[in-house]
Amino acid sequence: MAKKVLRNPVFLVSAIIILLFVIFGAVAPRTFDRVANALFEFTTVDFGWFYLMSVFIIIVFLIGLAISKYGSIRLGGDNERPEFPFFTWIGMLFSAGFGAGLVFWGVAEPMSHFFTTPFESIQPETREAARVAMGYSFFHWGISQWSVFALVGLVIGFLQFRKQKDGLVSTALEPVVGQKRVVKHTVDSLAVIATVMGIATSLGLGVLQTSGGLQSVFGIQHSTGIQMLIIGVMFIAYMLSSTTGLNKGIRLLSNVNLGLALLLLLFVLIVGPTVFILETFTLAIGDYIANFVQYSLRLQPYRGGTWVRDWTIFYWAWAIAWSPYVGAFVARVSKGRTIREYILGVMVVPPLIACLWIAVFGGTALWHDLNAGSTIAQAVNNDITSALFQTYIELPLSLLLSVVSILLILTFLITSADSATYILASMTSRGSLTPPFIAKLVWGILMSAIAAVLLYTGGLEALQTASLVSALPFTAILLLLLFAMTRLLKKEPLPIRGADLRQFNRLEKAAKEQNKK
Repeated sequence: MAKKVLRNPVFLVSAIIILLFVIFGAVAPRTFDRVANALFEFTTVDFGWFYLMSVFIIIVFLIGLAISKYGSIRLGGDNERPEFPFFTWIGMLFSAGFGAGLVFWGVAEPMSHFFTTPFESIQPETREAARVAMGYSFFHWGISQWSVFALVGLVIGFLQFRKQKDGLVSTALEPVVGQKRVVKHTVDSLAVIATVMGIATSLGLGVLQTSGGLQSVFGIQHSTGIQMLIIGVMFIAYMLSSTTGLNKGIRLLSNVNLGLALLLLLFVLIVGPTVFILETFTLAIGDYIANFVQYSLRLQPYRGGTWVRDWTIFYWAWAIAWSPYVGAFVARVSKGRTIREYILGVMVVPPLIACLWIAVFGGTALWHDLNAGSTIAQAVNNDITSALFQTYIELPLSLLLSVVSILLILTFLITSADSATYILASMTSRGSLTPPFIAKLVWGILMSAIAAVLLYTGGLEALQTASLVSALPFTAILLLLLFAMTRLLKKEPLPIRGADLRQFNRLEKAAKEQNKK
């Protein structure tokens, strides 16, 4: 099995390209940084509209599919039932998705928008700025990101569990692009590269926040050495976890993550400005719904500026870069669920948890700046990694909260990286559900290495660039997946359910009795 993986063109091409990135960044960091900045400008200026339109089209397609007659089709046999209970399923979705990123941005994003508003007409650090900041944060962490994951996971899960095919993106595209090996290998290699870059972005953000937490709590100064040490510890932890498989290590860590996150959420909700948080959550949901279409298609061709590029376009590109991995993982844990249940579960429950998290933590920070004279927004503007820990200073048991949050960030990162090594190994071993350990080891090393190089060469900006650039070719693949899924469903017989099933049973019984006569 290991020899087959090492001879797999997808494994060899994608691993070599990532390795060359690592070597380039380590040997010539300044040149690497200049090239990254040029690519960032090219991608966001010329293709920002493409990211926005693509994500909006995906949302419309999935909502239409959920309410259509095809929604009753299962990701598996007609009589198959879900493999994991609901709480475990949601925990896996949340942990493998953007759990670590949400902990990073839950305070940092609303406070950034509060300090530098999305619209020039709104004065910073005012109540109006706070409202817009919360509404926009909900938008960025709502259904748009999860729709991208849902699409990839839906196609892969349909093929893997209903059609008994492998879970490769290239297999999902066969109804559109055919079965030529060169095309299939190219698609799968692009999916692997995008995934590695997306995961490296999340690992890097988590490492930055962990480093910021260590500085806030223990006075350990930010440094490249500390960041590399954190990456090393994470690498050992997620490689140990990856040896236990999906049903042990990943499942256990996912439940621990979700449980710990909910306990932290409940504590801050109770000791924080509870009524303000609940009112903020309610109002922001309304603002999110009211402004959804406008925000989804917002660009700045008349006024100029980079705000949409720096935030919305970055988020969508980040989600697209993650989508091969998260989609494949979501498909793997969603076996037995109907298409309708799958789409509603993936596109509603994790985004609701994310919005509640932002309302609790971001709302607490906003309340203290607006009513208690704190300067959290200014501190976040100076050092974005300190956002969560600056908020804890205003709450009781701040030291305990900080320590628990650092542990939560690390477990989220370990779970994400653990799941990612499994999915990457599967993607580069022809879709195997039990990929060999050597493939997990190679991708574990390369993920850590590219995250380290990106942090070393450019920090947050380099991480954002990696996601943006790697996501561009894969966005076109996502749009092709829409056509592929449509063709697959048109050929699929619909399951017989409810009244139709009872009628079918009566007719079948009558036919048997007639045959006896």
